[in-house]
Amino acid sequence: MEKKVRVRFAPSPTGGLHLGGVRTALFNYLFAKKHNGTFILRVEDTDQTRFVAGAEEYITSCLDWCGLTPDESPEQGGAFGPYRQSERKSTYKQYADQLIADGYAYYAFDTPEELEAKRKAVPNFTYGLANRLEMRNSLSLTAEEVNVLLANHTPYVVRIKMPADELVSFTDLIRGYVSFDTNLVDDKVLLKADGMPTYHLAVVADDRAMEISHVFRGEEWLPSAPIHILLWRYLGWETEMPQWVHLPLILKPDGNGKLSKRDGDRLGFPVYAQNWTDPKTGDLTRGFKELGFMPEAFVNLLAMQGWNDGTDQELFTLAELIDKFSVERISKAGAKFDFEKAKWYNHEWIKNATAKKLLPFVKDSFTAEGMVLNDDVRLEQVIDLIKDRCNLLTDFVPQSSYFFIAPEVYDLASVKPKWTPEKAAFFEAYTLDVKDGPAAAELEEKFKELAGAHNFKPGELMLPLRIMLVGGKFGPGVFDIAVNLGAAETIKRIHKAIAAFN
Repeated sequence: MEKKVRVRFAPSPTGGLHLGGVRTALFNYLFAKKHNGTFILRVEDTDQTRFVAGAEEYITSCLDWCGLTPDESPEQGGAFGPYRQSERKSTYKQYADQLIADGYAYYAFDTPEELEAKRKAVPNFTYGLANRLEMRNSLSLTAEEVNVLLANHTPYVVRIKMPADELVSFTDLIRGYVSFDTNLVDDKVLLKADGMPTYHLAVVADDRAMEISHVFRGEEWLPSAPIHILLWRYLGWETEMPQWVHLPLILKPDGNGKLSKRDGDRLGFPVYAQNWTDPKTGDLTRGFKELGFMPEAFVNLLAMQGWNDGTDQELFTLAELIDKFSVERISKAGAKFDFEKAKWYNHEWIKNATAKKLLPFVKDSFTAEGMVLNDDVRLEQVIDLIKDRCNLLTDFVPQSSYFFIAPEVYDLASVKPKWTPEKAAFFEAYTLDVKDGPAAAELEEKFKELAGAHNFKPGELMLPLRIMLVGGKFGPGVFDIAVNLGAAETIKRIHKAIAAFN
């Protein structure tokens, strides 16, 4: 019988959620939903020294914003809990003990100071096959010495004993056949001195306990794969081992290395899904959400980082991504992150969204600027007029605030050189033609007729009218603006501007 698809996103609650992490969650989610499987959030908080208060809630918030709600999680619960590794602490030592008893792991009593001295003395020091017998551990000490140390509660860690001269091989669903020489892999710590497991032991024990069928994770975990495969084998679980999917990295825009928060700071774009405030320093790192990205656009652009469906299609709903997703279409090569392209995705999603869908985002943006707008019908009309001009949701305020607040400052440099008393007379006359009710096309027709009667070409007068209504050379169709403002406001702005131009 085919194994039921169960996948997990397993972040550490140590800070903001990098867009690479969200993409890992997304690919897990898409694969699970494509195969009627289960998407699990498991919080890997075994490293208590790096734990950051609020980070778990932040991760959950980011996933909810993206629409990637887990089927099982610390919040949701489920039949395979608990879903925080710290709450599973009591389950790990038995596996470490079993590995020691079977000769696959050993106690290491080296102090942090001894290890630090070794690192200083030996360049690129790694603890393993070449030097483990020079260190203070249960392989170099007698059984009696080990028993005395244990009886005296001497602090220790448990390390895996990597075998000599073996080839550990597996098939990765993206990369195909992969193999590692065990002589080149060090003896990683499995159980720390505080009794907490490291990632290596915990991830294997938890994946087995939660019946995980496929492991999607970043390619930076490839060097750890031989350790994990050996643990599956040594613990007698090899037939239950999940299939491996090591995802390509998201690279800096120039392609040189993995995209980091520092790169985002340097280049002026976010790399976190949502704003993250460091509780220790108070430092704020901006996120895609607060910058003005729609969640649908953020998910869409992340899906295209290292995956495509084999066609030229670039815009996908989440439902379409689920339908089209396949591991075979994930690239082996890293994907260069292009922020301009990211904004293009957002622009397309804004452009294609209904005004009703955009309304709450836009109202919130205005509220944040101290403008409370209650006329939803009119605001939806404004949204429809300007959404084609917005790359970010935060663009709506600067692109449309003139609909609600008359300009105080005008781009006089664009008007004054060609401003004449005759033009002032034309606009005074035009105010008599501005009435509530007519469509933009009718207002424009009246404008052109009157221009001809005053011996002007309409083009000579369009820019002054625009600057009268909005203050500068921007905005949608000027007669659309006039219709939205209404006759009284349009006339008031024309009179005010004539005085300023004169």
